[in-house]
Amino acid sequence: MPFTFSAYSALLLPFFLQGIVVSIVLLGRSRRHGTAADAWLALLLVLHTVRLAQWMLGFAGWYDSHDGFSTFMFYFPFSNWLAVGPALYFYFRSLTNQEFRFARRHWLHFVPALLPLAEHLGVFLYDLGWWHGLRAHPLPAHFGTKGPLAARLNELPLDYALDVAGYLLIGGYALRTLREYRAYAHYLNDNFSDTDRIRFRWLRNVLVAVLFGTAVTLVFGVVNSFVSPLSYYQAWYDYLFTGLLIYYLSIAGLLTGHQLASLHFQPTREPAGVPQSVAAPEVVATTTSPGLVVAAEQEAGIDAADVAPSAPDAELTRWTTRLLRHMDTARPYLAPELTLGELAAQLQTNTSWLSRVINAGCGQNFNDFINEYRVREAEQRLLDPQFRHYTLLAVALEAGFNSKSTFNRVFKKLRGITPGEVARQG
Repeated sequence: MPFTFSAYSALLLPFFLQGIVVSIVLLGRSRRHGTAADAWLALLLVLHTVRLAQWMLGFAGWYDSHDGFSTFMFYFPFSNWLAVGPALYFYFRSLTNQEFRFARRHWLHFVPALLPLAEHLGVFLYDLGWWHGLRAHPLPAHFGTKGPLAARLNELPLDYALDVAGYLLIGGYALRTLREYRAYAHYLNDNFSDTDRIRFRWLRNVLVAVLFGTAVTLVFGVVNSFVSPLSYYQAWYDYLFTGLLIYYLSIAGLLTGHQLASLHFQPTREPAGVPQSVAAPEVVATTTSPGLVVAAEQEAGIDAADVAPSAPDAELTRWTTRLLRHMDTARPYLAPELTLGELAAQLQTNTSWLSRVINAGCGQNFNDFINEYRVREAEQRLLDPQFRHYTLLAVALEAGFNSKSTFNRVFKKLRGITPGEVARQG
């Protein structure tokens, strides 16, 4: 297999190899652990890696080899922007909901992506199957390596139209994913006391990076089409940026944990601000009679007053008092990974009602409510001479925090000063 090393082909080669290797690693991890998110990220990497391969192999001499390698370059579907947007969106969905499954209806998102594949397959079958294979005609273009239909289509703006459609789809899917990411942040605050590991702040950066990478390619395309035709050497910088994007996606994907079974974010099913139950049973609204609904609630072990949509203030006050008493006596906040579902199970109620008690009765979301107790616990130790020999990490762990960084961030957010400053006051 010929490969001419030059500054242009050699600089793209490491990104190509990294994209291929990391994609294989992610697919293997997805198979071992059943994590669909790794498979979707592998698809994203493959889409960008294959696109980069076109320019890398071109500068490695494949277009100018005037043999089967040149023919391969003309008929292989290197670029498919129409698949990037859906792959990015389903990566987010599967990463934030471990129960998400790709259903038959989801294939509709990839129907546009099949168009360029169908185009390349049709051209390949006509030029190499019918024209050159069955009729034994020589290939007329590019030194006998390119068929008549491929040469004719190069004169039409079909690839240009597909690229524009791909850019629009990526923008639409990325903006939708960013909007749902904001809803996901609310979901975390309403359901988890320790959110640093599952907030996926880098995911927002991935979305922005893909958008920025698409914008860079779009700018190169606009300049080439409407300002001044770009040479192969000038267009190479577009593919260098694709290589940098591959590097970032690879690092981000490999560092993502896969043991995230408690995540069940459902942006398309749950209205904003309504938490989902993780550990406690939920009552599902139906069109059945009230008697059947009450019977179902009783069978699930849920008191009817717990789920009343318009519970009186006295009931809310009673539950708020019960919750605060439980927090003081049982001190569940000392468990670093306490969730809304676990706390609801301790109180023998459901997550929807408990979330309402915390939001309306205590005026906080679940995350701030639990961390307020942890900060108070830490403050007592920081100001108590008996614990003066404790390190900040030891204080953080005993107060229910998972790490010193989370402890510092939450403490500064809720108190306006750092734990170290409080310790010096003591």
